[in-house]
Amino acid sequence: MRGLACAAAIGAALAVLPIAGRCDIPTTSDVNAQARAAGNRKAEAVKIGRVLFRTVWPAQLLKVRVEGFERHEVAGLTLSAVKFHRNLDPAGFLNEIELLVRRSFGASPVEEVDVWATVPIPFDAREPVSGDLAQPTTRIVFAVSCRRSELARFAARLRSGDGVYWSPEFRARLKASAHDG
Repeated sequence: MRGLACAAAIGAALAVLPIAGRCDIPTTSDVNAQARAAGNRKAEAVKIGRVLFRTVWPAQLLKVRVEGFERHEVAGLTLSAVKFHRNLDPAGFLNEIELLVRRSFGASPVEEVDVWATVPIPFDAREPVSGDLAQPTTRIVFAVSCRRSELARFAARLRSGDGVYWSPEFRARLKASAHDG
């Protein structure tokens, strides 16, 4: 009898294995894509995020947002302009921006990708950070937009600086880190 119970228990355990084998364990990129997606087209933001979060970028990708109206969709990528994963000079930063934009368009039919890099602004903890009286908590130090129709010329436009916003302090900090690293 004891051997029969043992065999039944083993059989039951084996019967569950195929189900357990089909369980999808989310990847780190899946978890990040879900956690960092925003906008009224969040599913599309997650789709882009799954592609972008497969890479550990030198400048940390904080948020992938997709906003849409009817058939129009625009993606927004927010990067941290502090705490880089490795030294980053202006050319390396622009390479990252170019790849983020290209991969975003490759992952989604969005019409435009906007990229911002931000730094935190020191604030008084007693001041509101949300609501009608909110004070900003971040400042944009880099911004660029690319429409899908402009993608072929985007790399050249990035390097020429046409339509690209750089905070002078941020650009100087990137140049200085290139000499330090």
